Amino acid sequence: MKCLNDGNVQVKQEKDGEDLRADCDHCFGLCCVSLCFSASEGFPIDKEAGQPCIQLQHDFRCNIHKSLSARGLKGCLAFDCFGAGQKVSQITFRGQDWRQFPDTAKSMFNAFLIMLQLHELMWYLTEAMTLQAGKPVHDEIRSLLEMTERWSLLPANELLELDMIEHRAHVNTLLMKTSELVRAEARSKQKHGTRPKKGGSARKVKMGRGADLIAADLRKVDLKGAYLRGAYLIAADLRGANLRGADLIGADFRDADIRGADLSKSIFLTQSQINAAKGDDHTRLPLALTRPQHWDDPFVDGAFR
Repeated sequence: MKCLNDGNVQVKQEKDGEDLRADCDHCFGLCCVSLCFSASEGFPIDKEAGQPCIQLQHDFRCNIHKSLSARGLKGCLAFDCFGAGQKVSQITFRGQDWRQFPDTAKSMFNAFLIMLQLHELMWYLTEAMTLQAGKPVHDEIRSLLEMTERWSLLPANELLELDMIEHRAHVNTLLMKTSELVRAEARSKQKHGTRPKKGGSARKVKMGRGADLIAADLRKVDLKGAYLRGAYLIAADLRGANLRGADLIGADFRDADIRGADLSKSIFLTQSQINAAKGDDHTRLPLALTRPQHWDDPFVDGAFR
């Protein structure tokens, strides 16, 4: 795909869903410039928003991309722009990069921050349309998805005027309705013949939005249809867990052990969450997500393996 601002290419991209997947080859390194981060376990240095990362090369590629896992740069490994980078680079700004056209830099970086939100919402809304249990709200979701897609094609100056707080709240209302329907179905199926795991009855733990499950052993916890929005699953032990119908939107999976876990039917899971966790060949993922290459990296210490 050589020119994303070509009308025919854009249509193809939207039809096959690739517009919601990061394509670094067609991006001007916007995540490495637009975002700010602090030197920590997951990032290399302190960096202000609008300041290029010192590892960003002239061709907009990362100088240490192949060794991110070995260096323990989990923040860089986990980040996913949902395709916002190439959308801003090739469609919003028609392939004019900020280095050759420095007058566009500030506008481009700010537009990326808005586009990132729009594409994230499009990811969730697109998934919601595939969930049969959520069919009662599909018409509302479709309408909101179409609106969000239209907004993503606005010129940069109009993107910056969008009220994203209100829009996110509207989307969240429909995602919550979808979640309730999906989780109710999962729990209903569970009541008919589901047996506890070998080794005893399933334990009860406090679930709910923002639940503190840091380093928790969840191997024997019944997680089907669980409400884990924004839950802190940092370093949690989820080996072999069945998360069918579990709502995982915004859950923090940093260093969570999901080896052998079944997340194939969980909902609102993103690539960045999977990238932040440690898994293996037996981890089952939703079809829309891919198995991270760094899961095989022999140089990664306890952070990922």
